[in-house]
Amino acid sequence: MVKKQVPDIVVARLPLYLQTLKRLEKAGEYNTSSKDLGARLGISAAQIRKDLSHFGEFGKQGTGYAISYLIESLEEILQVNQVWDMALIGAGFLGHAIANFNGFNSHGFQVKQVFDSDPEKIGTEIAGFVIQNSKNLEKVLKDNHIVVAMITVDAEHAQTVADKLVNAGVKAILNYAPVFLKVPENIQVQYIDPIIELQHMSYYL
Repeated sequence: MVKKQVPDIVVARLPLYLQTLKRLEKAGEYNTSSKDLGARLGISAAQIRKDLSHFGEFGKQGTGYAISYLIESLEEILQVNQVWDMALIGAGFLGHAIANFNGFNSHGFQVKQVFDSDPEKIGTEIAGFVIQNSKNLEKVLKDNHIVVAMITVDAEHAQTVADKLVNAGVKAILNYAPVFLKVPENIQVQYIDPIIELQHMSYYL
């Protein structure tokens, strides 16, 4: 199925809507409105309605949105109505924290493989995972059909890891290394760099 072309900034807001809706559902709410969601997220009601309109009609004028239905719809749109197996490359302090984080499973993702190149770490366990040798990265990922990966190695080695991930058939990479990755256009890469975000905020201090 060919997906409708939707601006990436719109797609980026959908997880925010989904998490807010889940919090509302957990609090016992059954219905909400674009105005209520907007107030909670600091986004205009008109923007929320416009974003959702890219994917269909989900609410009714005067009654708003049925929370459970909108959650189900957004999970389907974001393809998190299934569980995606992930590989974690880098078993340092950050890698340990991510491997031990149990919040992925309830949001459509689960770490299944952990890799590192340090001989002292290979074969040891973190969070129940045996750390595997990065030399075997491509084969293991191909054999297990893993298409999502997280990079938590240092900047010097991140591109090499990314190249291996691409060769292994990975289509989505979450990069914690403070470096821009060069990958084919069909590979989705998202960056998490706390230093950049802190420097962004420090301008306003």
